[in-house]
Amino acid sequence: MRKRMKKLQALLLSGLCCLLLFSGCGTEENPLSSNPDAVEDMQSASESPEASTSQGDADNSTSSNAADAQTGQEDAAGSSNAGAGSLGEFSVEDINGEAYTQEMFADYDLTLVNIFTTWCGPCIGEIPELQELRDEMAGQKVNVVGFVLDSIDESGSPIQETVDIAKVLAERTGVSYPFLIPDAGCLNGRLTGINAVPETFFVDKEGNIVGETYTGSRSKEEWKEIVEAELKGVVQ
Repeated sequence: MRKRMKKLQALLLSGLCCLLLFSGCGTEENPLSSNPDAVEDMQSASESPEASTSQGDADNSTSSNAADAQTGQEDAAGSSNAGAGSLGEFSVEDINGEAYTQEMFADYDLTLVNIFTTWCGPCIGEIPELQELRDEMAGQKVNVVGFVLDSIDESGSPIQETVDIAKVLAERTGVSYPFLIPDAGCLNGRLTGINAVPETFFVDKEGNIVGETYTGSRSKEEWKEIVEAELKGVVQ
């Protein structure tokens, strides 16, 4: 009986630790805000075996700026059905002030939309992989864009400090695809209700959301396999 009680206490303690870790990630201060050089450290850490086993869990929790609860979205494989629908019309800017609208999808059969935060190690770790993917699949009319989810506050206004960190991140990772700042409408509501980052979904040339939504970071090879499968659904 005493042994069983000790085991129960250990399980409760473990569960409490996990709960505290999960709840702390959404409100955690951006570790890069006072030290932009930490980008390289986070990228290296995200590539370690320990980091790769924890992607999609508490360390991937999104900031409270877009932390509306959304349940039942993920399945055991770490993806969910995005459902049919159009992103509609929108106008956003990238971290350098360049304007983008829904027309950015028109020249590509498939666009991978990657939603990330500047404080998420696995997010940062997969950015170079997504850049390589974009370079390799450009001939198949595949594009990649990123949305910096933590770059706006609760009122939808850009947070300049985070935008500056994203600029450092783009420079350090050598990325050439755009890092976009969500508009006040959060892309007609598509960027609300996200409770884990990175999150990735796909859009066709008409601006329609297609295929699956994926939570968690992946390697270039894994993304390439996914993209090729999604391409079959949009290219006749």
